[in-house]
Amino acid sequence: MNTLAIDIGGTKLALALFTGADTLSHKMIRREVRPTDRTGGPHWMLDQIADVAREWSASDGISDSDGINVCGVGFGGPVDFAQQRVALSTHVEGWRNFPLVKRLREILGTPVVMDNDANAGALGEGVYGAGRDQDTKNQFRPLFYMTLSTGIGGGIVLEDGNLLRGADSYAGEIGHLTVRPDGPACLCGARGCLERMCCGLWLERDHGKPPGELLADPVFVERYVEDLALGLKAAIMLLNPARIVIGGGIAKAGDRLFIPLRAALKRHITDWSRARIDVVPAALGEDSVLWGALALAHYRNTPETRLRSKAS
Repeated sequence: MNTLAIDIGGTKLALALFTGADTLSHKMIRREVRPTDRTGGPHWMLDQIADVAREWSASDGISDSDGINVCGVGFGGPVDFAQQRVALSTHVEGWRNFPLVKRLREILGTPVVMDNDANAGALGEGVYGAGRDQDTKNQFRPLFYMTLSTGIGGGIVLEDGNLLRGADSYAGEIGHLTVRPDGPACLCGARGCLERMCCGLWLERDHGKPPGELLADPVFVERYVEDLALGLKAAIMLLNPARIVIGGGIAKAGDRLFIPLRAALKRHITDWSRARIDVVPAALGEDSVLWGALALAHYRNTPETRLRSKAS
């Protein structure tokens, strides 16, 4: 069984090819990352995916002679999961109501399932990454995953291993919680959203430096984590997760970010709540969404029937 996993983001397109028929046997055998052409829109993205898929399908070393069997996608923006359509992208033009799954099925000739990248990242970490207890191999439930990158999104894994999507597939959109009511305008039209205050896109626009450089300054980090903690406090008090996992490029700052963030959360969250402040970086690093797309394609939350049974 060969699975193509795709992570479509505001700054990068990542693809991976996995072989294996069950959770324990999956192995990543190909991986490629390309910078996103924000002016190219969906058609540029589809051309890139088709190019990589053709190359991999014809290559040696994949387990079956029939190439790619199934495909899972994490998209960097709101997704109508029931309809399997992109709702929109706040960072790249041309994606509103785009039938991405339909187009990928036509290109790949195989079943495709899609969710937003934060949900995919949550699933990846829950099944393969920081959601697993390394001593017992059981999974932490429930889990809240936040992607902290070009934008900010969230995914909620329930105790039964399913994702909480809400009535309209918008559950987990922590990036558009208001943390500063008098703050600057966000791309969504509101003011002072967590995404507006803390995501990579706005950090660079506001401060003229890339996030990695900004987070090397302890004085900046002390200010930065206050807004981040206010957003995460809402998730902690509302959901009471067993663990919060943070992925995305900004999370690569490691202890420079996580130590002051945990301290800020302790200041903001009252002792009487007994809420867990277990906040860790994504164990899968930049590949959380790719592993989540793999899990999505085979085992979790497919819209009608499992793709695995369709492809067999």
